[in-house]
Amino acid sequence: MRRLELGAAVSLAQEISGEVLAPDAGSVDTEQRWPVKGMAALRSRLGGLVVPENSGGMGHGLLAVAQVGEVTGKGCASTSICFGMHLVGSAVIAAKANRCHQKDYLEPIAAGEHLTTLALSEPATGGEFWLPQTRMERSGPDRLRLSGAKSFVTNAGHADSYVLSAVAAGPGTAPGQFSCTVVDADTPGLQWKEPWQGFGMRGNASRGLELPGVEIPSQCLLGEEGDEIWYVFNVVAPYFLMAMAGTYLGVAAAALEDARGHLLRRKGARPGRSAAAQPVVQHRLGTMWARVERTRRLIYHAAAEADAGGSQALLGLASAKAEVADAAEATVNDALTLVGGAGYGEHSPLHRMLRDARAAHVMSPVTDLLRVWTGRALLNEPLLEG
Repeated sequence: MRRLELGAAVSLAQEISGEVLAPDAGSVDTEQRWPVKGMAALRSRLGGLVVPENSGGMGHGLLAVAQVGEVTGKGCASTSICFGMHLVGSAVIAAKANRCHQKDYLEPIAAGEHLTTLALSEPATGGEFWLPQTRMERSGPDRLRLSGAKSFVTNAGHADSYVLSAVAAGPGTAPGQFSCTVVDADTPGLQWKEPWQGFGMRGNASRGLELPGVEIPSQCLLGEEGDEIWYVFNVVAPYFLMAMAGTYLGVAAAALEDARGHLLRRKGARPGRSAAAQPVVQHRLGTMWARVERTRRLIYHAAAEADAGGSQALLGLASAKAEVADAAEATVNDALTLVGGAGYGEHSPLHRMLRDARAAHVMSPVTDLLRVWTGRALLNEPLLEG
């Protein structure tokens, strides 16, 4: 994959978003289908965005994930989340990759030939995705066996590999020794549940996964046994938060643009009575712009600080996702008020944006938990209890 500087990568994402994602967004939502065209375009041209350069990728970090996420989220939130989970999975594989991981996963990802994703959430743990119940045990000198279930797997049935978490089982293993593995899509024994029918984000192909003693090569283990907590808080959480923050920032920006465009087109019946000439409308639109812009600056600053290893990175990353959840929902609601009846049509873009924006609060880590994490960090308290 050709190396692109950040600005060029974002420009390419804008091109793909405008030409492929946005025209397909309405049908992806209505038909509740995985965005084949959009994902193919993004994977082939930007799939290696966060893969290290020594594996053929572009070597970008969190700021690129946030900025690309904004422009793709503006075109189609479902596609943006699907691609964002590919980027998070890529970053997890790359974090402690050995030569096998480079050859089997990172190099194909960088070449635009491989799609990966996360499979961390579980029915029993809810939003606490860092506490897996799926069990991993040795089944031979070079084999691992996985037993359990995953839920809300994005890109389910479409990805080429899945990054999973599991707790070690069997004699000689420490209690609570969590690990991460990567599992190929064609691994025998994977059992997919029926597609999840969502209120919003209806194109993300979210499904549950049963693992009834699925066996994988031990080389699929990422890092060392027991490394999952390190992965979660050093790789998964930062990249996941920025992928979601960027996407929902894009939704907010799209709603602002939709409202502004409507007001500029809306002409009054009498001179001087156009919608754009009304002070209350001007005030509301100005407030919306400020909300979106301050959220954008927080997200981008948090991403850049985390890329640089700054001491306040956690505060910014956690707050960014929490703030954008509020901003996206409020901005779409304000846009609906300004647009009026035209925005309430079943096939209105704002109708889709409102449903997509609401998902920001329920996607783990949920907004309330992120606020708690921020407060704990400020008070020098451990993030996790117990």
